[in-house]
Amino acid sequence: MKRTILGRTGLDVSVAGLGCGGSSRLGVSKHGLEHAANLVRTAFDNGVNFFDTANLYGTEEAVGLGLKGISRDKYVLSTKFWYRNEQDIHSPEKLTQTLDESLKTLQTDYIDIYHLHAVSPQDYDEVIDIYLPVIQDAQRQGKIRFLGITETFGGDTNHDMLIKALADDYFDVIMVGYNIINPSAAKTVLPAAMERNVGVLCMHAVRKSLSNPEQLKIDIQRILEKGQADPELLKSYGTLEFLVRNGAANSIMEAAYRFCGNTQGIHVTLTGTGNVDHLLDNLRAMQMPPLPDDIMRKLALMFSNVDCVSGE
Repeated sequence: MKRTILGRTGLDVSVAGLGCGGSSRLGVSKHGLEHAANLVRTAFDNGVNFFDTANLYGTEEAVGLGLKGISRDKYVLSTKFWYRNEQDIHSPEKLTQTLDESLKTLQTDYIDIYHLHAVSPQDYDEVIDIYLPVIQDAQRQGKIRFLGITETFGGDTNHDMLIKALADDYFDVIMVGYNIINPSAAKTVLPAAMERNVGVLCMHAVRKSLSNPEQLKIDIQRILEKGQADPELLKSYGTLEFLVRNGAANSIMEAAYRFCGNTQGIHVTLTGTGNVDHLLDNLRAMQMPPLPDDIMRKLALMFSNVDCVSGE
């Protein structure tokens, strides 16, 4: 597995990370804890040393169990605090309580990267006022090594929150939504992150649109309604079928991981699954070279102006 340095954290990380959320959540609800823990261990045995979870996901226990017995310096843990429920923003004490629960469930003394999770643009200032002192205090206590923040890509497809967060420069690591049909982060978020040497985790490399043709049609229609793509270009290239028609990739999903994993400024591309074979296919895709130049040019012509969909 290829490795890289995660920005200013200095952490040596695999370019593929196991995402333990999303719709699959390691298959824990469908197949149970032991299955999910085995998936974690399989990822580690195949070169993955970056594991991203959250208290909210219900997969921290599986991650802790899957990595049990492995020397703590051999892997990197990323987990998160979701700061609100449907009505209210939680108290600062809730973060401390949740962090302590995560440490116990993950069977570790420290979290490498602790994120404020799914922060919306409208909540950003209040979230910083309430939680930044708390998370910095936890860092001084040694519970956290580095601070992170993740966006709500589905509701913030043009990355307003992360643009502001990068300008403030409180966070060592960010998680950004980026994929073939919305590569807008390459124009805004990634240059700012590179300038500050901030570590970048890529989510949404493959979600519904890039694994479900019907959902792709819905997103393409939205893109066209917003005037963010040329209908003739989409028609002439046959949406995304050209990725596999000429042998550039074995599948659209493979192409999607290669697209993200070979983007300058992205350090770790996350893949989530509840199936071992699917996991191994995804890891192989992220070891592959970039897509051919002519394919990249076509994708740029089709989607470089898009910032209105997430692929979800």
